[in-house]
Amino acid sequence: MPSCFENNSRAYTFIRMRHDTPQSSNSTAADEADEQVRKTEAANLKRAYQAKKRLDPSLTQERVADLCGWAGQSVVSQYMTGKIGLNLAALLKFASVLSFDPTDVSPRLMKDLPLSPTPQRSRSADVVLDPIEVWDDHTPLGPDEVELPFFKETEISAGNGSAVMLETNGRKLRFGKRTLQKKNVNPEAAGCVPVKGNSMEPVLPDGSTVGVNTDAKSIIDGKMYALDHDGLLRVKLLYRLPGGGLRLRSYNLAEYPDEHYDAAYAHDHIRIIGQVFWYSVLL
Repeated sequence: MPSCFENNSRAYTFIRMRHDTPQSSNSTAADEADEQVRKTEAANLKRAYQAKKRLDPSLTQERVADLCGWAGQSVVSQYMTGKIGLNLAALLKFASVLSFDPTDVSPRLMKDLPLSPTPQRSRSADVVLDPIEVWDDHTPLGPDEVELPFFKETEISAGNGSAVMLETNGRKLRFGKRTLQKKNVNPEAAGCVPVKGNSMEPVLPDGSTVGVNTDAKSIIDGKMYALDHDGLLRVKLLYRLPGGGLRLRSYNLAEYPDEHYDAAYAHDHIRIIGQVFWYSVLL
């Protein structure tokens, strides 16, 4: 039977940037000015983060990314180092999470902000929340974005020789190209799947979504993988055992103790779909 991510149409869109003509001196000067503005805004943002972190030492960049709804810490880091220039939506998300006046970080973005007649404002800062960017499957991709398909598990009967079959109804999730590059993930070999059950709680509650890199099947002890276990899609931490066996571990050890399988069983009944490189949780 076809493997998990095979024989599915892909809906990836890439935007190629072309520069067919030499830049003029005016264009070069403008680029340098834009670069300086980006660096200044990044430095302002980093200072705002550091000020908030002094009040709350537990506020890591990973946590900021989660609160902003982004795929990982690298997105936050790239904004704070200027590798990604600030846009209005990102600025307002940062301002809401870090409790600063967005004008202090980017007067450029705030000067032309169209205010709503009844804008919603956070209690901790005078932040306008209305212009947060909204997108759906029909919104064109940005130049630094790609889409990964969102798969769901089809109903199949378990048993020896069964295989997990996933299909997509056209749903997609967006990721930054740099985020995937940092994780060495090829978009054409990745997809997202839902997590079912409570075995991976509290890290992955029922209904969570994980991103799977199907190019990464080599086992690294303690890393999380998506598995085809006799026709059942499972997400587990994997450990190698002597002789080629496998140990499957759940986060919810109280209800789901470790599972140990010898090499023969693992070879015949367990297929590694890929390593989990990202997950998203709704609280």
